[in-house]
Amino acid sequence: MSLENDKVLVIGGTSGFGKEVAIMAQHKDADVYVIGRDQERVNQLRYEENIQGSSLDAQDSNQLKHFFEKYGSFDHVVSMLGGAMSGGFLDSSLETIRKAIDDKFFANLQLAQIANKYLKKNGSIIFTSGSGGHPYDASGAIVGNQAINTMVAGLAVEMAPDFRINAVSPTWTPTGLWRDLNSKQLSKQKHNFAENVPLGRVATIEEVASAYIYLMENDFITGQVLRVDGGVDL
Repeated sequence: MSLENDKVLVIGGTSGFGKEVAIMAQHKDADVYVIGRDQERVNQLRYEENIQGSSLDAQDSNQLKHFFEKYGSFDHVVSMLGGAMSGGFLDSSLETIRKAIDDKFFANLQLAQIANKYLKKNGSIIFTSGSGGHPYDASGAIVGNQAINTMVAGLAVEMAPDFRINAVSPTWTPTGLWRDLNSKQLSKQKHNFAENVPLGRVATIEEVASAYIYLMENDFITGQVLRVDGGVDL
């Protein structure tokens, strides 16, 4: 139940949930490394938090393989791969829906197929799924999330007993993913969303990030999707 001296990789770790997971893990004395797309953010994290990182496209199999060949094995690999989309099955283009599913499911499947060869014994992989939304207004994203949840169930058996696999499933949370919204738009989005959450508010980044830490630390959890969603799907 400790991360001390564990080697932790956070993919998508330069902003939002990923950045907070990286910071929390480092505060628990883990050896943390992040992957991000933006070299400037990688540099900023190194400067502000003394967390090392690399800028690369984690959906590119060649870049990902080269990374693991260079940096070796990890105790835990946390993936923030995936995005968001709005629109139903009829009013969204086939390309938009396919990209949402590719970014969520196939990118993480590829990661699992590569990263499992670089996991230390008793290590884990944690994906990011999602809660909330509906098939009629978030078609590709919902399919991608459900596919991740199914993959977690399958991989948990395939990778046992040496490795664990889980996912965290947050609902809409104000993070860098929504950086294009101005403060007024963001405040309105938070208010509107909170009206449909049983707990009456949106989550904080820290609340969501703590779930990844919990799944890393607890060695007897595998094949689970931990929903940090305020009960939104209820």
